[in-house]
Amino acid sequence: MLPPLIQALLDPLSYPERPAEVNLRQTHISYLFFTPDFVYKVKKSVNFGFLDFTSLYKRLFYCNEELRLNRRLAPGVYIGVAGITYENGQAKVGGEGEPVEYAVKMKRLPEASILEKMLEEDKVTEKEVIRIAEKIAEFHKDAQTNERISSFGLPQIIRNNTEENFIQTIDAIDMTISKHTFDRIKEYTHEFISKNERLFLKRAKDGFIKDCHGDIHCEHISIADGINLIDCIEFNERFRFSDTVADIAFFSMDLDYHNRADLSRLFDSRYFSLSKDTEGVALLDFYKCYRAYVRGKVAGFKSFEPEVTDKEKGAALLDAKFHFHLSKLYATGGFRPALIIIMGLSGTGKTTIAEELSRDFSLIRLSSDSIRKELAGIPIEEKRIEEFKKGIYSEEFTNRTYRALIERGITYLKNGRSVILDATFSKQKHIEELKTALRGITADFHIIRCAAGDDAVKERILGRCFEKNKAGTAVSDADWQIYLKQKASFEPVTEPHLTVNSELPVNESVAAIIGKIFD
Repeated sequence: MLPPLIQALLDPLSYPERPAEVNLRQTHISYLFFTPDFVYKVKKSVNFGFLDFTSLYKRLFYCNEELRLNRRLAPGVYIGVAGITYENGQAKVGGEGEPVEYAVKMKRLPEASILEKMLEEDKVTEKEVIRIAEKIAEFHKDAQTNERISSFGLPQIIRNNTEENFIQTIDAIDMTISKHTFDRIKEYTHEFISKNERLFLKRAKDGFIKDCHGDIHCEHISIADGINLIDCIEFNERFRFSDTVADIAFFSMDLDYHNRADLSRLFDSRYFSLSKDTEGVALLDFYKCYRAYVRGKVAGFKSFEPEVTDKEKGAALLDAKFHFHLSKLYATGGFRPALIIIMGLSGTGKTTIAEELSRDFSLIRLSSDSIRKELAGIPIEEKRIEEFKKGIYSEEFTNRTYRALIERGITYLKNGRSVILDATFSKQKHIEELKTALRGITADFHIIRCAAGDDAVKERILGRCFEKNKAGTAVSDADWQIYLKQKASFEPVTEPHLTVNSELPVNESVAAIIGKIFD
């Protein structure tokens, strides 16, 4: 389904350096061709209202703008603009003749240096976040401003920007955003702008509206050869000419999105300390709400594109829903982490579902199976045969396990990080202990109970036992007899909860959970 030229550019012979391989990635507005040393970005011929790349002239103009603007924060990354031609039927980047398309040529940054990748591998330290705050604060101090740029911070322009988002997402209601969430964010946005008109006017008058980056998030930051911020907004001045707080709000929100509210708070504190912008703090959640909404909108656009693979569409759909959920949090009191219990009898699929949720939304997953063996000094993969409620499965040791599980979960919550507790929770007292520990902590709390029929559970447990004998990697020790005894003594859940039929495909169970958590 790719356009012919884009297919042609997958051929290594199209490039002057004759790379060993070429890999294609897509955004909703660009094709990116990755070679071992360089990245070539070709703009899609699209018109989303807020951008228009539908003519070759416009694409060339914005390629040059991208080069000029990004050299402010990543001077060694942006190399030039190359024309794309055909020579004897072969697409050529930088070839002779009349260009049929243009590409921005960039130095390829090491994947391991991209902040998003570093976050996934838990390699980001406070030191890097402070350096990023310092880089952005210095950039903002010297960024251009004038009367025309300042006009983009006037209340009416801000209203236009936010209203455009709502208009462009009406068709997404009940697909990527619920009607309730849509209405709540819209109401909050209108009220905030009306109540803070004087502040917005003052910000414009005092020179806080500048020619900013406009798209600072973790995928656009590299920690290699210094701090490089790439991919600023070149296609619409209205999105780049903004309050400096709107600029940092994107990065702050994206750290929250990656479940690092602890780093988000550190970044905010360091930036405002350096910029001495005391009144800007009052605008932070408003702009984080706005930024999260824009990300939800853009991810929603991608999820509907016909040329995007089904896997990418599915990921974009989850991305959109999560960002709209974040936007609602900022609109309803500010960001708060979530504690999610994934509970149920052994073999009901709770760990599979918990792992999927953890991967999709960067959530911390704490497993009672792992903690139990850690407390006992047993290797996680080692199978421990015990009678029901004996040994490390005795009531005393189980209580100790749940205390450790809850304590660790609460520690993460206090740092602003969302957590999944993956455990049977067969006794109501353990849920009560958790609720007591949650007192005084601002966090959303959800209980998800996994359920499946006996035949499905038996098949899973037998299969799991086979895998244990084969690979020695499974953590749970429960067999069929343990399951039957668990079932006989399992106490009903008295708190509000969602029961999911875990015999359904995992993606359907996850979709049901998302519907509850993100509503």
